Amino acid sequence: MTATTKKAATKKIAGGLVATALVLGVAGCSSSEPAGRPAPGGQAAKKAAPEAPAPGSVNRLIGDGSTAYTGLQPNVGKAEKLKPGEKPPQFVVFSWDGAGEDSQKLFSHFREVGKKYNARMTYFLSGVYMLPEEKRSLYTAPQHTAGRSDIGFGDPQGIKDTATQVRAAWLEGNEIGTHFNGHFCGPEGGVGTWSVEEWKSEINQAKSFVKNWKTNSPALKSMEPLPFDYDKEMIGARTPCLEGQKNFMLAAKDMGFRYDSSGISKQIWPKKTDGLWDIPLQLVPMPGRAFETLSMDYNYLVNQSGTTTQGDPSQHAYWGEQMRDGLAKAFERTYQGNRAPLIIGNHFESWNGGTYMHAVEDSIKTMCTQKEVRCVSFRELADWLDAQDPKALEWMRGLDVGEAPKEGWNKFLTAGPPAKPAAPAGVKPAAEPAGASQNEE
Repeated sequence: MTATTKKAATKKIAGGLVATALVLGVAGCSSSEPAGRPAPGGQAAKKAAPEAPAPGSVNRLIGDGSTAYTGLQPNVGKAEKLKPGEKPPQFVVFSWDGAGEDSQKLFSHFREVGKKYNARMTYFLSGVYMLPEEKRSLYTAPQHTAGRSDIGFGDPQGIKDTATQVRAAWLEGNEIGTHFNGHFCGPEGGVGTWSVEEWKSEINQAKSFVKNWKTNSPALKSMEPLPFDYDKEMIGARTPCLEGQKNFMLAAKDMGFRYDSSGISKQIWPKKTDGLWDIPLQLVPMPGRAFETLSMDYNYLVNQSGTTTQGDPSQHAYWGEQMRDGLAKAFERTYQGNRAPLIIGNHFESWNGGTYMHAVEDSIKTMCTQKEVRCVSFRELADWLDAQDPKALEWMRGLDVGEAPKEGWNKFLTAGPPAKPAAPAGVKPAAEPAGASQNEE
C-alpha cells in the first residue's frame, strides 16, 4: 500500500510532550398430526432446528455493495451496570491510528494477537487508504486543493488487503472507527484550524470512501462486503496529531458519534463533553526520565530518537523496553488504584526497528490475561459507561491517579466518597483551570 504514515515523524508532539442473513422462524411440522403425537413408525415427530446463519452473512447490501447489514456484531461483551458496592473491572483499550494493511502485515498480526489474548481493539481506519491513487481527485480536504493527502492514498493490493482485515476484525468483535483522511497537521490548513462545517465535510468524505470502495476499485467488486453499516459503525475517532478536538466534537455530536479520543489527560475516569464521551490518551511513566509522556508509541519515539524514526540501532531494544515498562507501571497504578480505563494508542509502523510493536504485544499479553481485566474497544467501553449510575461515575472521577478508595470499593460505591471538610470562612474555592470543560454531563 502506498498509504502509510511516513509523515508521522513530522507530526506535532501532542500536549507539549514532544451489521446476518434473515433468521428463519422455527420450521412448521411437516406432519398434520398434532404436536406431541407419535408420527408414523412410532417415532416422535421432530422439528429440524434451523441452522444459525454464519457470522457476516449478508442480510442487505448497502449502496454499491461495499458494505452490508449482517445483523448485530458478534463476539462483543455485554454492558452491565455495576451492582451496589461492586468493584469496577479494569478496562484497557488498545487502539490503532490510521489502520490499514500494507506489506508489513501488522494489521493481520495484531488481529491474531488479539484473538490469542482475548483483546478486542479499536482500529481507526483512514478513509484515503480505501481510495486508489488514480481516484485521488475525489478527495478535497478542507482548506486544500483536490487530490492532496499527507499520507498518500491506496493501491489495489492495499485496498484489497485492508478490506479483508477490516471485515475480519469487525467479525471478531473489534471496532472500526476513523482517523479521517489526509492527516493534515499544523497551522497551515491543519485540522486544528478547521471549522465545524469543514469537519463535517471531512467526516462525510471518510464515510464515503469506505462506503464506496468497490465503485472506486472496480476490479475488487467480487470481494465480500464489509459486514456493517458504516453510518452506524462510525461512532468515534482520534484526530490527526490530536489537533482540532473542540470543533470536531461539535461536528461529531450532530453526526451520530458517541466518543472522541483526541484529548490529553491524567489516568482518571472519563467524562462527557458536548454530549460525547471524552476518552483521552493519558500521561504515563517514562522510566528513567523525570517526566511522563503520552500513552502512544509515537510519543515514546519522540522522547527517545526525536524526529528520526530509525535512530541508534544499539538503543532499539532499550527504547522498546522503556515503553513496555512505562505502560506496565501505568497499568499497575490504575489496576491497584482508581481502576480508570487505561488508554493506549499506536500506529502500524516499524519505527526504531519495530521495537514499539514488540512493546505493545508484550503489554497485551501481560495485561489482558489478568484477573478482572477487560481489553475492549472504545465502543464497548462507551457502552459500559452509558450503563452505569452517573453518580457512581462521578464519585470515581473524583479519585486521583493511582488512588484507591481508602475504605474499599464496597463502601465507596455504596455510600460515596467521604465528605470533604468545609473551607474556612472567607476562603473562596479555587477557580477551574483555564481551558477546562464547562460541558460535563
